Amino acid sequence: MHLLNKSLIFPDPSNAPEHGLAAIGGDLSQERLLLAYNSGFFPWYNDGEPICWWSPDPRMIFDLKSTSPMRVTKSMRQSQRNRGYEVRENTCFTTVMKHCGNVPRNDQDGTWINEEMLKAYAQLHESGHAKSIEVFKDDELVGGLYGMDLKDKGIFCGESMFSLATDASKIALMYLVEKLQALDYQLIDAQVYNDHLARLGAVEIDREVFLSYLK
Repeated sequence: MHLLNKSLIFPDPSNAPEHGLAAIGGDLSQERLLLAYNSGFFPWYNDGEPICWWSPDPRMIFDLKSTSPMRVTKSMRQSQRNRGYEVRENTCFTTVMKHCGNVPRNDQDGTWINEEMLKAYAQLHESGHAKSIEVFKDDELVGGLYGMDLKDKGIFCGESMFSLATDASKIALMYLVEKLQALDYQLIDAQVYNDHLARLGAVEIDREVFLSYLK
């Protein structure tokens, strides 16, 4: 386990254990977060605990170079057409984060998006590095997602999504996939396996393959 200090440095992610926890400590400065994502790490920790940095093996992704990177069902298309949803970008980033913070993660108690993370990612959003996709119905926010945009790598690092109405988060993801494909992005990083993402078409790849996309 690597203990981080004030120096902006991360260990070699290739040496991290399969579960991915490679380093503890440091801070959530813009500089460190940008270095982390560009090095294959992401922060994930409980409120009140030290910051934990992860690079799991395998890595869950949506492959934007495949012919069908996302599994879009008939009911999702019907929701897209018939439920009166409107998709917007970057109009209420912090609100999206707060909603996502109410979505539980496996093996994690309470909210995992604390005030420290809200402040850090809001700064990244202001500097153009973090983005949100929002779904509105009758001018009310009903779903969305947010993540880090590594433009020069053609990678969007998805952090979390939420839904308060039928298929709302899926509509946000559909929009993001289509937008990034049009921009010739390589993949959406979905971090770790879960059944919901797998049903939507996300696949696992070896960590070394994922890291090769970052070079």
